[in-house]
Amino acid sequence: MTSSSIHNPVMLEEALDLLNVEKGKCFLDATVGLGGHAEAILGASDPDGRLLGTDADPDALARSANRLLRFGDRVQLRRAWLDAAPRAATDAGLTPFDGVLCDLGLSSLQLDSSERGFSFQAEGPLDMRLGPSDDAQTVSANQIVNEWTAEELANLIYDYGEERRSRRIARSIVRQRPIETTTQLAHCVVNAVGIRPGARMHPATRVFQAIRLEVNRELERLAAFLAQVRGLLRIGGRLVVIAFHSLEDRIVKQFLREQSSGSEPAFRTLTRRVMRPSRTESERNPRARSARLRAAEAI
Repeated sequence: MTSSSIHNPVMLEEALDLLNVEKGKCFLDATVGLGGHAEAILGASDPDGRLLGTDADPDALARSANRLLRFGDRVQLRRAWLDAAPRAATDAGLTPFDGVLCDLGLSSLQLDSSERGFSFQAEGPLDMRLGPSDDAQTVSANQIVNEWTAEELANLIYDYGEERRSRRIARSIVRQRPIETTTQLAHCVVNAVGIRPGARMHPATRVFQAIRLEVNRELERLAAFLAQVRGLLRIGGRLVVIAFHSLEDRIVKQFLREQSSGSEPAFRTLTRRVMRPSRTESERNPRARSARLRAAEAI
C-alpha cells in the first residue's frame, strides 16, 4: 500500500487557499507527515516554488521523501520535532517563508501501525512515541502507565484528556498493573467506567490522547513553535494551523488573539471563527471530523 493511498490530507483546499500558494513562493510544512499537504503545495507552486518539510517521525519522512521525489531539489526534508522546526529552517537557509503550515493530527501510518501503540483498536505495545526510541525524549506510554502514581495519572487524564472520571480510571490502572499492551489499557478503562450504549466515543479515547500528549510533550512543543513562528515569515506571509482537539486549538486561538491585538500586532487574523471540514469531507474521511483550522497573516 502506498503512502498516497492511505493518507488523505485534511482540509487541503482550505489550507492551500489561506496559504495563498503561488509559483515561486517558499513554504514550511512543519509537520510534513506522509507529504499530502506538501505534495499539493509543491504542485500548486510549480514550476519554482520551494518547500521545507520537517517531522519527528523518520518512518513518515522516508515515505514522504518517496512521495515527493518528483519535485527534485524544490523540496528539502529534515527530521525535527515541531519546536525545533525553526532551527531546521534556519539551517536550511530558506527563511523567511511565504507560508507556514502545521497539521497537528496523527497520520494514518501512525494510527494504523499497531506496533506504535497509538490505537486501542489493535493489540500493540504501550509506546506512543512520535520519534524514534533513541531520541533525547525517551519516555514511553509504558513508563507512564506503570510507574506514575494514581494521583499523577488522574491529573494527566483530567488535564490532557478532559476526562471527568479520571480518578476512577487511574485507580483501575494502578490495580491492574503491570499493563503491557494497548488493549490491556483499554480494558482497564472499560472496567472502570463501562461503555454507554450508543456512545460515539470509546471511553479509552481520551485516556490514550492524554498519555500521547504527555509522551511527546505535544502541547509544550506547539506553544514553543508558535512563539518562534513570526520570525520565520516575511511580511504578508501566512500561518495555517490545523488542530484536532480543544487543547491544541485553545493554544492556537490564544496565541493569535494575543499576537493580533495591542499597539504592535504581529499578525492579522484571517479566520474570525475556527474553520471546520465540510460535511462532504467529514463523510469521506471520518478522521477529519475533529479538525479545526485557524490562519493569520504576518504584518
